[in-house]
Amino acid sequence: MLTLLTSAQMRHADQFTIVNKPIASIDLMEKAARAFVQCFIRDEFDASKSIAIFCGKGNNGGDGLAIAHLLLVNGYENVKVYIVNFSTKQTDDFAINLQRLDESRCKKAIINQPADLKHIKTDLIIDAVLGSGLNKPLTGDYAELAHAINKLNKKVYAVDVPTGFFAEGSLTSNYNGVKAYKTICFQRPKINFFFPESALATEKYEVANIELDEDFIQKQDTDFYLTEEKDIQKILKKRKLFSHKGTYGHALIIAGNTNTMGAALLASMACLHTGAGLTTACIPESGLTALNTALPEVMALPRAEYMRIEHPAKYQTIAIGPGLGIDAENERLLESLIMANRELVIDADALNILAERPDLIKKLPKHSILTPHVKEFDRLFGEHDTWWDRVQTAKTQAHQLQIVIVLKNQYTFVCLPDGKVYINPTGNPAMAQGGMGDVLTGIISGLVAQNYPAADAAIAGCYIHGQTGDELAKEQHVVTASQLALNIAKEIKVLTTR
Repeated sequence: MLTLLTSAQMRHADQFTIVNKPIASIDLMEKAARAFVQCFIRDEFDASKSIAIFCGKGNNGGDGLAIAHLLLVNGYENVKVYIVNFSTKQTDDFAINLQRLDESRCKKAIINQPADLKHIKTDLIIDAVLGSGLNKPLTGDYAELAHAINKLNKKVYAVDVPTGFFAEGSLTSNYNGVKAYKTICFQRPKINFFFPESALATEKYEVANIELDEDFIQKQDTDFYLTEEKDIQKILKKRKLFSHKGTYGHALIIAGNTNTMGAALLASMACLHTGAGLTTACIPESGLTALNTALPEVMALPRAEYMRIEHPAKYQTIAIGPGLGIDAENERLLESLIMANRELVIDADALNILAERPDLIKKLPKHSILTPHVKEFDRLFGEHDTWWDRVQTAKTQAHQLQIVIVLKNQYTFVCLPDGKVYINPTGNPAMAQGGMGDVLTGIISGLVAQNYPAADAAIAGCYIHGQTGDELAKEQHVVTASQLALNIAKEIKVLTTR
């Protein structure tokens, strides 16, 4: 798992590398500039385009000056640097790079006020005005400058962070900083790149390795981690000789209603293809024909009114909620399972039932897994203004209740009982289709049935779900939930044999 650090921690990593590598700070800045330029050239290989580089007088601006020099060396002749002269202070490394630039053939101009941008013409912009570390919106000249840059309506590449963007902490919906096409950041993505509000500041990001001390970075105390493929490969187990269906557990999927049998079929299909030895779907009798036709491998437990699950301990996992309905009978069924103190995977309508029964939330069995989307989460734990605040609540609730909360979004946050948050990087917009949540519930249930701990099942389940969708999206504009479910086993095979 990659540690994700705050801006203060990253500055500490810079200093540790400078002292212990050892490397001079100006040389580390040069290394960062080279890494940026390599990424930039891959995107913008037309050296005839004009490039305006806006540089503040701090180290972010020093990066921009070094980038300008390197672009000239690489044949980009139409480069012009704009020094943002809104402060009398400047860093030592900025001053060194400014002197180097003065000795080169690079064009340079001074911006003393935002109005100086009126007559600028350029094809591309590189934003190196302010780096990370901000914790309040831009004001005064900097706010006007960001507005003026945005009004130019050109493709912007930001150095490490867009000017005005907070690397961590609450992001407001009234972002007033520079709006970048791409941010090329150093060594690690910023924590806030994974929150939906970041889309106001940057369309995408790319990480450039500048060879900071990785051992030091990985040892830093943090609550945020980014899941990598190698982590999932360590979690997943290969199927062994002489194993049988009993080896891989029995999953019970309580899902579906008269008009929502698709949810039950999708969750059961995903559980089946994830590798549960036995899968039973607890469904209304009206769905038996559909189940037997579509999934003959899945057993049925017809769901009647006032039903209790007899001997819940015989199932290695019980999932409840997809397409279930929120009537009184299902509320009683959920309550009986919670009172039986069996670990549960809870999704969709079962979450909506919990939202109306806060007394049951407090009684959830330890190591249960909740898989809410944003609206379900806020129904459970209250309205939130920002995603940062929402994740902080998820962290707190997961710790207090000793459960796992899978807060779903483009980047899903898996919040564990120990207070750690694992961010899932897989998945794509082609998966924005109904039924995807049902499939995720089935995958996680299939892993728990095979005796994976709840944390591992949630982390690996989210990764497999998204990675399967990523592979399908390489050749498809849209990926359906049923397609994804059918391809789970293939992706698990790939992950366990690489």
